[in-house]
Amino acid sequence: MTAAIEIRAVHKRYGSFEALSGVSLQVAQGEFFGLLGPNGAGKTSLIALIAGLNHPTSGSVSVMGHDVVSDYRQARRALGVVPQELVYDPFFTVRETLRLTSGYYGLRRNDDWIDEILANLDLTGKADANMRALSGGMKRRVLVAQALVHRPPVIVLDEPTAGVDVELRQTLWQFVKRLNREGHTIVLTTHYLEEAQELCGRIAMLKRGKVVALDETATLLGRFGGGTVSMRLSGAPLPAALHGALVAEPGPDRRCSLRLGDWQQLEPVLAKLREAGCHIDEMEVQHTDLEDVFLRIMAYTGAEQS
Repeated sequence: MTAAIEIRAVHKRYGSFEALSGVSLQVAQGEFFGLLGPNGAGKTSLIALIAGLNHPTSGSVSVMGHDVVSDYRQARRALGVVPQELVYDPFFTVRETLRLTSGYYGLRRNDDWIDEILANLDLTGKADANMRALSGGMKRRVLVAQALVHRPPVIVLDEPTAGVDVELRQTLWQFVKRLNREGHTIVLTTHYLEEAQELCGRIAMLKRGKVVALDETATLLGRFGGGTVSMRLSGAPLPAALHGALVAEPGPDRRCSLRLGDWQQLEPVLAKLREAGCHIDEMEVQHTDLEDVFLRIMAYTGAEQS
């Protein structure tokens, strides 16, 4: 089956700065795929190439089998992008905006689908409101609607919930998950890693223009088993033998967190605390999550490259 997105050995330079250094990855049709990385990792540059807003210095990008440079019309028709920035035309209403966007793709009589999008994004009541009159959260909903108005098989969401309220997040994800169940491919970039962990079946992590991790979400989580145990201690101080496992130094209230490579290490840790005369007043166990995995991969690759 043709990949929804295929990126082959892509380099992108801006003068002497190399934003992307040999990036290669495939996103299968129907996937919910996460693209993660710190600021400056190259995510925005990669999305710009996928959207055809920029051209790679070398390598190639295709959407649903259509090269974004040589077959750009079909590639763009297959793609919907929700940008991170709030970009809108202040002279039109919400419905007029969506009709105009439909026209860019040669779609006439698209009002039934526009009405469905408005309803699913809770925009029906704002359909005849001027874009200037909308709140930031409502403007972001319209950006999502514009990306979906031509029913693209591939949808790229670039920080779609940045700075928006809980209600919009829930409404948006309900609709996007429905689209994914119906076969649409979703690519998500987000700094809310709990969203990526819940939604994405597979994740790529970028750092300094390179892919430093690419795997199924469950496999990435499994690479770093165990988690952390957080405690508030009294009695004797934390024994020196456990200092190497500290996530952070204990505070004035003697709370500390210890990282465990796997849960088999928990009993030996408790034994050392008992032997040292420490008393555990409170204890909380936390499993490894995607944020922890992300930080550890970024730290490891940083140390490896230095």
